[in-house]
Amino acid sequence: MDYHTYRPGDIVYVIIRNPHVQGAANVQEAAVVNNPDHPGELALFLYETYYPLTDEIAVFENEAEANQEFESIFGSPEIEDYYG
Repeated sequence: MDYHTYRPGDIVYVIIRNPHVQGAANVQEAAVVNNPDHPGELALFLYETYYPLTDEIAVFENEAEANQEFESIFGSPEIEDYYG
């Protein structure tokens, strides 16, 4: 979806990598907000941080779409059987 169609207050979902754990990524809910550092621009607000909302970020309108894309990129999470 074109990021220009989002409005402040929209809730979206993004796939974000954990910068502290190599190879760890997850689907995260984010809020579309007015960018406090650049008036007139939008940003994503998650983890108490503002991220510019650009077409370089894959943004999904619902969690199911984000999870589907996550699985196509990273595969389904495997659950280890510790009792087997």
